[in-house]
Amino acid sequence: MKVGLVIYGSLETMSGGYLYDRKLVETLERAGDTVKVIGIPWRNYGRHLTDGFSRGLRQELKAAGVDVMLQDELNHPSLWCVNGSVRGRWPIISIVHHLRMSEIRAGWKNRAYAMIERRYLRSVDGLVFNSETTRKAVHDQIGADKPNVVAYPAGDRFDVSMTEQDVTERANADGPLRILFLGNVIERKQLHVLIEALGYTGNASIRVDVVGGLEVEPEYANGVRQQVENEGLGDRVTFHGPLSDDALRTRFEEAHVLVVPSSYEGFGIAYLEGMAFGMPAIATDSGAAHEIITNRRDGFLVPMGSAPELSIRLRDLATDRQRLARMGAQALKRFARHPTWEQSMTSVREFLLEIVEKANART
Repeated sequence: MKVGLVIYGSLETMSGGYLYDRKLVETLERAGDTVKVIGIPWRNYGRHLTDGFSRGLRQELKAAGVDVMLQDELNHPSLWCVNGSVRGRWPIISIVHHLRMSEIRAGWKNRAYAMIERRYLRSVDGLVFNSETTRKAVHDQIGADKPNVVAYPAGDRFDVSMTEQDVTERANADGPLRILFLGNVIERKQLHVLIEALGYTGNASIRVDVVGGLEVEPEYANGVRQQVENEGLGDRVTFHGPLSDDALRTRFEEAHVLVVPSSYEGFGIAYLEGMAFGMPAIATDSGAAHEIITNRRDGFLVPMGSAPELSIRLRDLATDRQRLARMGAQALKRFARHPTWEQSMTSVREFLLEIVEKANART
């Protein structure tokens, strides 16, 4: 099977969505398929809308020579006009990580984004979803008539061999409660809420390691760093920037809890990766985190934007290490029940094969 994949920039971009795309490409290529990656240069949303009038992009897509064309839904502003001119050459399948219109912003902005995004979603022949939450969000917008599959991201990127005894020993060792925030420092990830919550914990022995890019939304990242300085938390918060897998593995092994209080997640791979290391996860009740986290069992779901509520959970785990150990053990069990990357991405490949077979039967 010859597969095209349209993305922004490089497949090596550090984010959960790009990790998903990379894992899919790896699975396709291991199965003997060929994948042609078509990278559209990163620009802002407004300039991406002009890609719809790009003769070069249309010609590149038409000349791809594939059996099926995958498109990361993130690219919808560049493709909402283009797909109409290439549709019918091969099936177009969109990989939807989360909808832009699902994010928290001014209503008038989301209405404008929704108009573009709905038109894009209607232009494709099938859909790959990363969660049931994402599937419902799309079906609410365009209906449920298009072929689709839910293939969950996985958390087995690292070769982990943590045991319940390891988790218990780590929880009861002397030292502060170590919080890991994993994700690009962007407003949607709400790091500022975690920093505010840390301030509310007073003298509780808690440290935060922030791992993720600081250049995606530099104004926001600079604001959070200023917040840390203004609140006198510089000795309790460390910004590491993006890390290699080996260095990130060390952060996972040393941390007790994974905290990313996002305003919205289409899935939340970081929560599951933390669970592989026996870390309870703390997320918000907005988005798909509830598909991973069982509140008060293997983590906590707190109200979106509620630093006081988050601070209570941090203090609880800092002072009750037996509870921390119990929840860490439950996190290990939750991770063990989840599909692997190979299982999830194989289900996507099987879906694509069915789509291609049906398309060939019609020609």
